Amino acid sequence: MTGWSLGLRTVSDGSLQQLAQNGVLYSHSNSFVSRKGSKTSLSSYREKEKFLPSIFRFLVRKQVGMLILAAFALLAFLTAFWMVNKEDASRSSELDFKEWFENSTYHLSALLPRKVIVCDEHNAQLPPPHALAMIQTKDSSAFPDPCRNFAFPPPPPGDRRRIGPRPCPVCYVPVEQAIARMPRVPSVSPGLQHLTYFHEQIPMKTEPHRGSAFGGYPSLVERNASFDIKESMTVHCGFVQGCRPGDRTGFDIDAVDLKEMEQFHDVIVASAIFGNYDVIQQPKNWGKTTREKVPFYMFVDEETESSLKNSSLLDSRNRVGLWRIILVRNVPYSDARRNGKVPKLLLHRLFPNVRYSIWIDGKLQLIVDPYQILERFLWRQNATFAISRHYRRFDVFEEAEANKAAGKYDNVSIDHQIDFYKKEGLTAYSEAKLPITSDVPEGCVIIKEHIPITNLFTCLWFNEVDRFTSRDQLSFSTVRDKLMAKVSWNVNMFLDCERRNFVIQAYHRDLLEQRAHMTVVRSHAHPPPAFVRDSSSSKPPVRRPPKRGKGERKSNSRRHRKVGSGSKGSSTAF
Repeated sequence: MTGWSLGLRTVSDGSLQQLAQNGVLYSHSNSFVSRKGSKTSLSSYREKEKFLPSIFRFLVRKQVGMLILAAFALLAFLTAFWMVNKEDASRSSELDFKEWFENSTYHLSALLPRKVIVCDEHNAQLPPPHALAMIQTKDSSAFPDPCRNFAFPPPPPGDRRRIGPRPCPVCYVPVEQAIARMPRVPSVSPGLQHLTYFHEQIPMKTEPHRGSAFGGYPSLVERNASFDIKESMTVHCGFVQGCRPGDRTGFDIDAVDLKEMEQFHDVIVASAIFGNYDVIQQPKNWGKTTREKVPFYMFVDEETESSLKNSSLLDSRNRVGLWRIILVRNVPYSDARRNGKVPKLLLHRLFPNVRYSIWIDGKLQLIVDPYQILERFLWRQNATFAISRHYRRFDVFEEAEANKAAGKYDNVSIDHQIDFYKKEGLTAYSEAKLPITSDVPEGCVIIKEHIPITNLFTCLWFNEVDRFTSRDQLSFSTVRDKLMAKVSWNVNMFLDCERRNFVIQAYHRDLLEQRAHMTVVRSHAHPPPAFVRDSSSSKPPVRRPPKRGKGERKSNSRRHRKVGSGSKGSSTAF
């Protein structure tokens, strides 16, 4: 028969009860040892039943139990707190980042230290010698120069039926000769030799200016320091939340595509369509070497990819014709055009092992071989960066007013950006800036060699687009002039009519759909005239001409009349 006293099981002689009341179990007691030896026949269940309550009694007497209970309570509270924060974080990631950031982080930025890490630059490596031998099969001196005596022709006469900019003649060397003229070593990067980038897991907004977590919120002091060219520099250049662009940094890309983008290439062509804004244009007039050696990459968001799948344009290899489709998730901006600036200006970060790149906007169709374009606008000019100037405007102030008139961006933001640049010394373009030919680019095509100075230029250009408006034409000359004031470097700004020689500009999707809709409406409003057959006659049906409205001229039938050969002064009108 058993009983419970103070949590302990009693025995016949009460020795354990007495020892427990004294608060100590004397292990050296002879009577206890002898009795323990005499109870070897008890089951393990009874031994546990005596041991556990003894420990509990001991802890209670020593006031340790309350501490353990308090520890368990604290642990439960911290676990519940962590679960709530995790839920809030997942919910806030689905909200607009600006709203979440201003409500959560900005108020703590003055209290929390910024933890900034430096990400090293992935310099493009030259391929092994056998690869160069495969590409550069002949010396360029073995070819005659077909463009030696080329003279720029005078502009064509005016055509009232074709108002606006037109292409002009450009002399390209044959593709094989263009490939032979590719430099075997990278160009010299003046002033800057080593470029690294800031990485910050939780970017802090320390100043009340525009910007984004994707760009890292560089302060005004950091911005100004980035224009001071040194041999080694560290700057903000997007993707600040990771050292591998596209890998959980915002503008996220699948691992398979990232591995493909890290491969070495001499030349790539890249473009982007976000918000299903444009229709993919297929390149043409490219040679065999281009098809084998030059990849074409098209960055799209999920909306554009869905449209491509629904229209059955995207095949099983993630290709649309010549374009390799790169799907981008978690885009950093709500504005599709601003998202397009990421690959446009930061290609060197997405493709760390590429020597040359050609960027074209999604609405453009490339109609000249990429090697010929690089030879004409980079290699022949000893340039490392080329972009066409605007066909009409050369001055930033005029460009800003044109953007406001066209509603390209809100006027307050444009005025703020221009006023900021004016305080820094921006002046209207004049002949005093020669040999600089323009302050306003036509930025839909960028031709670039990936070296540190050009990479820095596009990094700082992107930072201005991130800080101010997305109209990159407004910030181009400011970044260019600040770099040119520090080092001997220049941008080849070729004529816009030359750009129109190698790309054809299509309309945006909304305009194409609007035109197609208007065509359908007009066809229903003015159906073609019907053929009327006289049942009493066997003659073929006669098409009756439509009735002429008031003021319409009657066609001159004599102008199309064929005069018989026997008549005087006979002739045929075509």
